[in-house]
Amino acid sequence: MENNNGTDRSAERLGFITRVQSFSACHRLHSKSLTDEENKRIFGKCNNPNGHGHNYKVEVTVRGKIDRNTGMVMNLTDLKQYIEEAIMKPLDHKNLDLDVPHFANVVSTTENLAVYIWDNMVKLLPPNMLYEIKVYETDKNIVIYRGE
Repeated sequence: MENNNGTDRSAERLGFITRVQSFSACHRLHSKSLTDEENKRIFGKCNNPNGHGHNYKVEVTVRGKIDRNTGMVMNLTDLKQYIEEAIMKPLDHKNLDLDVPHFANVVSTTENLAVYIWDNMVKLLPPNMLYEIKVYETDKNIVIYRGE
């Protein structure tokens, strides 16, 4: 059936859903492959030996066909649970460098944090559904990762 602009109303529609979640964590930007002097020069005050913290905000965006029966791309209750497992449990109120094994040998930059979150989320979601991870380290520092 066509509507008045000539498009097929019965065609499957692609939708995007974004869920926002916040968590707090601390870290120290420090690379084991650099000297102490290089780390201080590259990372500045973020290389403080005692670390520093952030109130991160994460936007998880999924995409998929809008189900004709439910009207949903996916159930938000399920997405909320996946975020709890992939983000909140491993990261909230943690020292990223000491409490999250992944960052033992990976610098805990926001870029690497976005990749970590992507890798955790993609394990839980149906194939090809995860579209984007956006991490706000601060209001002015934002990283976007799309699995590439």
